[in-house]
Amino acid sequence: MTLFGGIRPYDRAWLSRDIVAGITLAALAIPEVMGYTRIVGTPVITGLYTILVPVVAFAIFASSRHLVVGGDSATAAILYAGIGLLGIAGLKPDTPQWTAFASLAALMAAVLLVGARLARLGFLANFISQTVLVGFLTGVGIQVALGQVAGMLGVPSPQVAFGRAAGTLVKFWDTLKEFGQTSGATLAVAAAVLVVLIVFERWVKAVPAGLVVVVGAIAVSWIFDLSAHGVSVLGPVPSGLPKVGLPSGVTWNDATRLFATSVSIVLVILAQSAATSRAFAVKYRERFNENDDLLGLSAANLAAGLTGTFVVNGSPTKTEMVDEAKSHSQVAQLATAVVVAIVLLFLTKPLQYLPESVLSAVVFLIGLKLVQIGNMREIWRLRRDEFWVAAATAAVVVIVGVEQGIILAIVLSIALHVRRHYNPRDRVVVWGADGEVSLRHPEPGTVSEPGLVVYRFAVGLFYANAERMAEEIHGLVSGPTPPRWFVLDADAIDDIDYTAGKTLHEVVEQLQSDGIVFAVAAAASHIRKELDAFGITEQIGRDHYFETVQDARAAFHAAPRIPT
Repeated sequence: MTLFGGIRPYDRAWLSRDIVAGITLAALAIPEVMGYTRIVGTPVITGLYTILVPVVAFAIFASSRHLVVGGDSATAAILYAGIGLLGIAGLKPDTPQWTAFASLAALMAAVLLVGARLARLGFLANFISQTVLVGFLTGVGIQVALGQVAGMLGVPSPQVAFGRAAGTLVKFWDTLKEFGQTSGATLAVAAAVLVVLIVFERWVKAVPAGLVVVVGAIAVSWIFDLSAHGVSVLGPVPSGLPKVGLPSGVTWNDATRLFATSVSIVLVILAQSAATSRAFAVKYRERFNENDDLLGLSAANLAAGLTGTFVVNGSPTKTEMVDEAKSHSQVAQLATAVVVAIVLLFLTKPLQYLPESVLSAVVFLIGLKLVQIGNMREIWRLRRDEFWVAAATAAVVVIVGVEQGIILAIVLSIALHVRRHYNPRDRVVVWGADGEVSLRHPEPGTVSEPGLVVYRFAVGLFYANAERMAEEIHGLVSGPTPPRWFVLDADAIDDIDYTAGKTLHEVVEQLQSDGIVFAVAAAASHIRKELDAFGITEQIGRDHYFETVQDARAAFHAAPRIPT
């Protein structure tokens, strides 16, 4: 572990650019994280806390020079659902007890991330495929966007019992039934916010759109006293830095209840943070250690839990924000923390005039951005089977819930991996009359040339595909004229487990009993050792190992033909 790995080495010439990037990030991120409190169900001030001490903690311990931590819509949605499903009487959003549970989840995530770091489990991020992550985030985006419609219309948010099937869709339907009670002034504010955000983000990119709508809405609300016209505003917002300490009113038993939720959150943190760090490290050709970043994320969540806020995550959107501002290191994020501290100490009083519909509109647009239509279209174009996996993940998130969605995402990611290895693109190497090489499906009776079959198995051999291998081999040597030689092209085989090794041993034994020579080509040294261990080398002899397929073919031609 190297402290300040995301800062050192540092060139002083970068300082002015990093400070400007930090201020820009604060202007863009403050409205966003305030909006995330609408998702997680905590007071608006806790959103600012997520980009204060946690940001500093991450800068100290992490290795990534670009990853930005803070409140995140996906983890906020999981946390909201997880706390609600606890079924504790009187536990409601926007209460001190709810916030305490949110902070407890952050502490638990910190502990789990430390465990992952000690066990060097950063690679687990790779177990959630990009396909299902796209589907998961799309589902979260739809859920988040639909959940903000009531706030934008100025109607009471329908209360659906946690854990009830189709909660998101039922709440949205109930919201639509209240459309006749819409507050015109509230809807006008929300619509104006959406228009400003869209216009500025498309055509006035030099000015932070979020800052414009927040400052503008506060000014309009104060000047025209919007609360007197039926527009709900935030009301008094506490000033000052957050208090440091363990969340009050929660017990060890509560921690055990939140365990499954915390695990789900950590898996999303692993997937999103590692993918974002890796992308920017590759972009700038910089060192990146995913296990060091786990420690940084743990420290950030520990800081979040001890300062009364909710889980923080590596944020792709915030990281992109600060990168567009040309930052070079975590110094930019430290500058953001300074700006947030100034806001907390001196500028929270104006926030009391901010219409709640402004935050609803901001979060609504964030939700729409999470709906990754472009990526879904690309998956549809390139891999139809993976598209349906992504669509199923999104549907489960919307219809059932985010926790169930992340579980399905993990299961489907592993299933996709196993499916590809269970059903690899095995081929027979075929030489034409002119010597041209082609690859054909291993249909029964297919030969590379008369008397020879060169069979290329495309992945590692393990218990799930061993029987498939055996069936394909038996099919290739069956028929009225079986080959004299069968060559296993092992170039793509990187491992052979116990089941596959025993199966291969039986296959070789069967082929030899039928008078067919079995040979192996292009096997890596460690694969040869595994074949030795399974007794296959003893079966076929070391002289039937060849460096290349061409060498094996030459040996076939040189071998005397035994008359039948």
